[in-house]
Amino acid sequence: MCGRFAIKSSPDHLRRLLGFVERPNFPPRYNIAPMQPIPIVRLDNGARHFALARWGLIPSWVKDPRAFSLLINARGESVNDKPAFRNAMKRRRCLIPADGFYEWQEAGGKKRPYVVRPKSGDGKSGKGKSGDGKSGGPIAFAGLWECWMGPNGEEMETAAIITTQANRDIAHVHDRMPVIIPPDKFDFWLDCNKNH
Repeated sequence: MCGRFAIKSSPDHLRRLLGFVERPNFPPRYNIAPMQPIPIVRLDNGARHFALARWGLIPSWVKDPRAFSLLINARGESVNDKPAFRNAMKRRRCLIPADGFYEWQEAGGKKRPYVVRPKSGDGKSGKGKSGDGKSGGPIAFAGLWECWMGPNGEEMETAAIITTQANRDIAHVHDRMPVIIPPDKFDFWLDCNKNH
């Protein structure tokens, strides 16, 4: 599960990596939590665009979001089968920029935080103690987004992070991690018309 993540890269750095058209301005965020606005990058008319969405996906068919469970993650193994994610997987995929994510490991009755981020230069995830200062730059999580419309015409764009089994570097901390899309696969992931 990915329940917290961080974005410390500048908007310009993320724009160069993700290739979106807009020029947003936002501060670093070191402890992004569910229900907060998160940046997403999605494909529209063949171009990548930056948008903000609330973290916690609400499917379009939900009548009352207050009575619906918060969906911050979608298991990659079942994302095509679950009604809450099926339409978004077919039509509304996105990239969620991050510089790392947090997991907690219980030891001696206490939870110890770990920040997981790319190793320097190779783009693979590795773990380090929170605050150790080492990082290999921004990454992009596989994400899904939806636009929920309320009974009075209000709209809310929401998103979830797709997860998979943890790699061997972090499996001893937690058994799940976000799916990380490498830059050469951004277009493949975002193009829902070609890739079902």
